[in-house]
Amino acid sequence: MRSLLTAAAISLAFTLFLTPVFLRLFRKWGWGQVIRTPEDIRNPNHQTKRGTPTMGGTIFIVGTIVGYLVGCYVGNNPPTVSGLLVIWMMVGLGAVGFIDDYMKVRQQKFMGLSGWRKVAGQVAVTVPFGIVALNFPNQFDQTPASPYISVFRDVPALGFMTLGLIIGWILYLAWITFIGVAFSNSTNVTDGLDGMAAGAAIFVVGAYSLIAFWQFNQACWGGDALAAAAKAACYPTRDPFDLAIISASFVGALVGFLWWNAPKAKVFMGDVGSMAIGGVIAAMAILTRTELLAVLVAGVFIIGPGSVILQRLYFKITRGKRLFLMSPFHHHLELRGWSEVTIVVRMWIIAGLLAVSGVGFFYVEWLSRT
Repeated sequence: MRSLLTAAAISLAFTLFLTPVFLRLFRKWGWGQVIRTPEDIRNPNHQTKRGTPTMGGTIFIVGTIVGYLVGCYVGNNPPTVSGLLVIWMMVGLGAVGFIDDYMKVRQQKFMGLSGWRKVAGQVAVTVPFGIVALNFPNQFDQTPASPYISVFRDVPALGFMTLGLIIGWILYLAWITFIGVAFSNSTNVTDGLDGMAAGAAIFVVGAYSLIAFWQFNQACWGGDALAAAAKAACYPTRDPFDLAIISASFVGALVGFLWWNAPKAKVFMGDVGSMAIGGVIAAMAILTRTELLAVLVAGVFIIGPGSVILQRLYFKITRGKRLFLMSPFHHHLELRGWSEVTIVVRMWIIAGLLAVSGVGFFYVEWLSRT
């Protein structure tokens, strides 16, 4: 518990008190936000945000790592493979976003990496994650991830390796890659208003910290962990306490960052921040064996991309008509006259309700087994 609280506190202090220092550097380096031209966007209010320091996601990425390492040291809990895998996804997908942001700033254009190049970078990060996650078993033969699709825990009937070693690995890596790419892009789409993605992520990752800590208290130790988990209420998660520490550290870093990112934002997280958030959510879902439950826990990050998909489908079906005034959905609400603060706060409420519902269903499933 000391490691968890220390990690969160250090990360919070890092981003809360050191963000102004980073902002001075960002302004010196010319890292100012590039906004679409009036011909590209129908909401002129966003033009006032031009030049605001961006790429602030680097701040809470560094803050998370510092808090995590200090927390591990203080509580005498050495970093594990699971915790390092979360950091890999956070840093790796954040790096893809950083390249995209840097290209925008350098070229002073709204578009950075093309869509397929961005996806290629995301795949290059998630595939090694998937390979490593299915190796490095501990003394109880538990690996960080598993070759099974999971809801509240692994579903043994939905295993990839039952289809053959080579085909099983291909399907497994395709599944892991889909989760990583989907969540990193969905958080990127949701990051459209001051503080919306950061505030929503606090609820989502906070929920995963609770789930991981509960799994630590109800862990399967010894014997065939998967068989034991199928028969009892325990969980075969490899390093649940370390997952709780890294996610708590990330939440603390986001809370401190939100102080400066809330409307009206003094700094934007940029793609480096939004993709890092998606990476952490994807990693936590995979490593806590709650991949399908993540659709509910992180449901707030599905609203934005979902509205984009619906908009495009409706446009094609009706041959030119629009379902929303503009997608993603939060921009539709802006054009309907909703203030930015109103939209952000209500999205936070939705994020909280969905995250709490996910944790609630997780707990009810455990009760059904006891």
